[in-house]
Amino acid sequence: MKSMILALFAIGALTLGGCERVSEEVFGARVRAYILEHPEVIEEAALRLEEKKANADRRAAAAAIGPRRASIERDRRDYVANPNGKITVTEFFDYRCGYCKQAAPEVIRLIAENPDVRFVFKELPIFGGISDEAAAITLAAHKQGRYMSLYQAFFTPNNLTPEAMEMAILQSGLNPASLKAASKDSAITQHLADNQRLAKELRIDGTPTFIVGDALIAGADMEALKAEIAKLRKS
Repeated sequence: MKSMILALFAIGALTLGGCERVSEEVFGARVRAYILEHPEVIEEAALRLEEKKANADRRAAAAAIGPRRASIERDRRDYVANPNGKITVTEFFDYRCGYCKQAAPEVIRLIAENPDVRFVFKELPIFGGISDEAAAITLAAHKQGRYMSLYQAFFTPNNLTPEAMEMAILQSGLNPASLKAASKDSAITQHLADNQRLAKELRIDGTPTFIVGDALIAGADMEALKAEIAKLRKS
């Protein structure tokens, strides 16, 4: 920052020294010469711009999360791991999302190793087709007390095809036909529609997305998630 301030003073001195009036061409040439002489100014300015954008994004996320806290963290229709945990993490995810698949084992480990973390699972199918069906079926399994076994099973195949989905249901000890019928319940359809609306209001445009406190973490950045959890533990 200090070098940027010095640069501004230097350019000002070049252009305004002695009340000299210069043309745009001369001014541009002097600025270019200074930047070529001090290229670190560009890097510093870029870092400062990135920092300002990140701060603006954090403020926007906090402003969007606050009024919707109950819908994000306390929707009784969602499956919640470690329900008595003091710190709440919510994940929006899709079973056909490669990054969600990458994050899934880390999510399971996080839940197992951190009983103080209350973890909310928000089904957010964004790819349509099988994604919609898998989300509805998992919510139907939730009503039968078998959510986590199916959650893990759906993330096991490399590609969640209809055949792979049926096999995952069978391996979870559930009946594919009855579960698919239960997934057509209008209450489940409404639940998924509410999740989609909530994600839109929060400007979530990809999965996975994690929300913890006032922070919104886009992508499978588990280190950033753990850092936010640690921050909340200290507060």
